[in-house]
Amino acid sequence: MISTRGRYALRVMMDLAEHNSGSYIPLKDIASRQEISKKYLEIIVKDMVAGGLISGLSGKGGGYKLCRNPEEYSVGEILELMEGPLSSVACLAESTNICPRKDTCRTLTMWTEFDNMVHDFFFGKKLTDLIR
Repeated sequence: MISTRGRYALRVMMDLAEHNSGSYIPLKDIASRQEISKKYLEIIVKDMVAGGLISGLSGKGGGYKLCRNPEEYSVGEILELMEGPLSSVACLAESTNICPRKDTCRTLTMWTEFDNMVHDFFFGKKLTDLIR
């Protein structure tokens, strides 16, 4: 399940893409337009800056802006940054999590196929697909 962190991050990215003038956009403006708590967005955008999705500038004229053109962002990269791996089962979430039943698991191929569909869906969608 995608949490509010992931959903709100998408809304922030969409807002920044829709108001992409090259200048920084104050967080209070984004929070107001998206009807999300500014305090909660401060936590989210901090992770987005650290993850390289957006850049931030403090002080007068500060705010946030995209690091790349909107069409260069996939929904999948945004969600994975905010949510972690989008795996449906723990044994596929991390390569270090080796299931002792891997060789005999009769459902592993189903979970792998499902995860591949989810991955392809989210990574196939661009930020610009959401703002059209």
